[in-house]
Amino acid sequence: MFFQNILNALQWGSFYALIALGYTLVYGVLLLINFAHGDIFMVGAYVGYFIATFLMSATLTGMSFILPGWAVLLITVVFTMALTSLVGVGLERIAYRPLRRKGANRLYVVITALMAGLILENGNLAILGASRRHFPELVTTTVYHMGGVAVTNVKVMVIVTCVLVFAFLEAIVRKTKIGMAMRAISWDRMAVPLMGIPVDRIIVFTFVLGSSMAALAGILFALAYPVLEPYMGALVGWKAFIAAVVGGIGSIPGALVGGFILGFTEIFVAAVFPSTLRDLIAFSLLLVLLSFKPTGIFGMLRTAKL
Repeated sequence: MFFQNILNALQWGSFYALIALGYTLVYGVLLLINFAHGDIFMVGAYVGYFIATFLMSATLTGMSFILPGWAVLLITVVFTMALTSLVGVGLERIAYRPLRRKGANRLYVVITALMAGLILENGNLAILGASRRHFPELVTTTVYHMGGVAVTNVKVMVIVTCVLVFAFLEAIVRKTKIGMAMRAISWDRMAVPLMGIPVDRIIVFTFVLGSSMAALAGILFALAYPVLEPYMGALVGWKAFIAAVVGGIGSIPGALVGGFILGFTEIFVAAVFPSTLRDLIAFSLLLVLLSFKPTGIFGMLRTAKL
């Protein structure tokens, strides 16, 4: 059971880490906590549902076509990430950019982010209804037994994808010019335009990356737990935000480590105590951790000019 719980914790930690990466990317560039990010995760799951359903049973120009499951999954992931990134960019253009250009107080931006998340949730509820939807089975679940531990191919795919995404984002931020521009904006947004860096383009690219990660997490979550409902992103999004804070919001390694810390805490607390106490004990332990390290594990203390 110990090793089985480790695998379960790695899977849940991967979900939290993928969503937390979106939080930390946006905060790292704009110092903005995008509280609508959890609902973008929900949008990604629904967009993937409709694309996968279409590919599984649709007709193209009157002729039926059949695609293998892996091809449907690949196409679904690519188009879902692209379409969901448009939602993130739309939020930035409509809700956040006007406030940023007017120099609005950060409190107003946070309230706007909360409002944007509620619009996504209730808009989904109004358009698609409250009934739950079952995500199509794109990958046939295969169970491998090793020494009494059951491992599924979906679980392995989730964990490996999380690690690969982390390496990809870390390479972009540390090894590319656009990553250097993202770090420069985070350090001094007022001086960056004087150096010829297109701030708005970098910000849009950041929202594209963050929203794409949320969409990928939505598809992987739907593959593992194939039931979709309009408020599925609320609690998961808040937990991923907590994971980003614990790891040090603004740090990509922090998002990964914070996600796995929260995943391990929840799984092992549920293994020892009644499941009803899982969130209470897990969040209490994380609160204690933050009391000793307020900036998070990889976070850095910044001096703000008044």
